Amino acid sequence: MVDTIAVVLKPNASEAESLLAVAFEAAKGARFVIEDKALAARHGAPNGLEPLSRDRLEREATLVLGIGGDGTLIQAASLFKDRLVPILGVNLGRLGFLTNVSREELTAVLRRALAGSLPYVDRMRLDVEVRRKTTLLLEGRVLNDAVVSPKSLARLAQYRVTLGGDLLTTLRADGVIVATPTGSTAYSMAAGGAILAPGLLGIAITPICPQALSQRPIVVAPDADIAVSLESDSEVFCSLDGRAGQELQQGDVMTVRRAAVGTRIMEVPWRTYYQALRTKLRWGEG
Repeated sequence: MVDTIAVVLKPNASEAESLLAVAFEAAKGARFVIEDKALAARHGAPNGLEPLSRDRLEREATLVLGIGGDGTLIQAASLFKDRLVPILGVNLGRLGFLTNVSREELTAVLRRALAGSLPYVDRMRLDVEVRRKTTLLLEGRVLNDAVVSPKSLARLAQYRVTLGGDLLTTLRADGVIVATPTGSTAYSMAAGGAILAPGLLGIAITPICPQALSQRPIVVAPDADIAVSLESDSEVFCSLDGRAGQELQQGDVMTVRRAAVGTRIMEVPWRTYYQALRTKLRWGEG
């Protein structure tokens, strides 16, 4: 059976296309595909990429190769809603926390990925809906987080947070972050939230600049819906993985639940998650 490798490239990065040529050489005989919309948006993309619709890409890919930064990997994950297809991320970005394969390692690691000899972690995702009464305003599946935060002015808003229909808390704050373990090292961590190991089944709820000193982050099990409703007449905005967004009005509700299908991220066995925390995020340094 021929391997079908779906390619997601960092936009406007010539180095990404140079590394794609390395991937072609490392995986001779494999079929390389790309979403047709992504290919149409590029200028001078390398030959050898077969354009497919998103539906076909999701059905036919056996491996995803993301060449770029963590944002590229998150984009790659968004292409696969209903199938668990392993993603191999090659880092061209500044941090590269999720994309843990270096440029120099691409040939050897890609061959190991195709041979099925790389470890991986299945990471939980979240399904998010934003509703205004019965009207669905926004929906999406996120790998990192769903965030409600000020649209423009730095002004506190009033939120009500429930878990499985039961009141968890009400708070006055700039906003609220609902994050997966993957997203716990992104905006949630910057806002003072806990770091969750990637294989955990937990959801971090982190207030952004809460007014009360007693409002602390909390981690809950993913077995009940989380609802964040806007109780004040405030200008706030909901964003999903920092991409899709929706302006909220008083009474709007963002509901978050565990997604049926997660994301499988391949790793290199010679670097651990905790090494990445120490070296890339400076965790534990004085």
